[in-house]
Amino acid sequence: MRTFRYLALLAAASFLLLLYYIYRVGDRPSSTEKATDDRLSNEQTKDALGRKSYAGSSNGTEISVVVVACNERHNEALNMIKSAIMFNRNLSPLRFVIIAEEKLKLNFMEKLNDWQEVTDRIFTYEIHSLTFPRANKDEWRKLFKPCAAQRLFLPSLLQHLDAVLYVDSDTVFLSPVQEIWAMFQNFNASQFAGMAPEHEDTNAGWYNRFARHPYYGELGVNSGVMLMNLTRMREFRWEDHILPIYREYRLQLVWGDQDILNVLFHYNPDRLYVFPCDWNYRADHCMYMSVCDAPDGVKIIHGNRGYFHSRAQPIFNLIYATIEEYTFRTDVYSNFIRTIEETLVLPSNSNCDKLLDKFLLDPRKHFKENQYEEET
Repeated sequence: MRTFRYLALLAAASFLLLLYYIYRVGDRPSSTEKATDDRLSNEQTKDALGRKSYAGSSNGTEISVVVVACNERHNEALNMIKSAIMFNRNLSPLRFVIIAEEKLKLNFMEKLNDWQEVTDRIFTYEIHSLTFPRANKDEWRKLFKPCAAQRLFLPSLLQHLDAVLYVDSDTVFLSPVQEIWAMFQNFNASQFAGMAPEHEDTNAGWYNRFARHPYYGELGVNSGVMLMNLTRMREFRWEDHILPIYREYRLQLVWGDQDILNVLFHYNPDRLYVFPCDWNYRADHCMYMSVCDAPDGVKIIHGNRGYFHSRAQPIFNLIYATIEEYTFRTDVYSNFIRTIEETLVLPSNSNCDKLLDKFLLDPRKHFKENQYEEET
């Protein structure tokens, strides 16, 4: 009997020692795992500190800018981000939300990490995978242009965000993002999106002459720059409206997701805030005659139909290329404003080139010669 008790006690002790070993030693992370955990913890701490400083700054809340990138749009998206940082003279905290193909993610991370280091981390970023409804997934992905329809599903994809500024990859800023973000304050109680008109002139309007489906207002709206109150859109059950429109009009959609938005706001005009063409300035506004007043200058340029990459309208190509060549922490006046003034050949056969002063009005107003050297 004593022998049996002794053996039972010994077995229990051995079992407890085994449990102790598993808990204290077997679960202990390797040196590699520990280093990774420490690195992530440090990054999270830095991020938290960054957010705390943003929240306490006089420049207000973090501004979220969303862009979608597929294929060759990668470099365009980076140039858009670069312009937003360049002209962020108010030093507003920026968050860039990039939705991209898997093969592009690493390129975005490498470039944005480098830019964070040289801009004192005035911005954060996050990268998401492309996400479309399972039904007709391939059709959504290819609608109009690869990935363009992704913007229609931002309310469900970005559940953690209340509001965003969506911009096409082929846009560049000439003014602080804070200025267009402030337009959210102009929304009434029912509005959840803001867009600019597709045209300013009925004689040149596409929707009023060619559309085979309903569209917003007299001339339709352009989706290249879009303020989106995601919370209100979710409350509206946004996708429950988008999907039926696609099913009904899929054979009449020439401009893809933009046409879907026009149909939706045709039937729900009270949900849309329309802002001026200054904030979505395209070659259509100047190539034949100037039809966009832009009294305070051009704020956002939209190089749709490839105008950033051709010489058809030289000023569009020149502004894009000059931003691309700009180096952070160098003088904006000398390396952007002066470069464009000296490079653009005037007089020009392009009506858009003749509006140089409109394009440079905002940068000239806020960036003076040698400003960077004076501040440092």
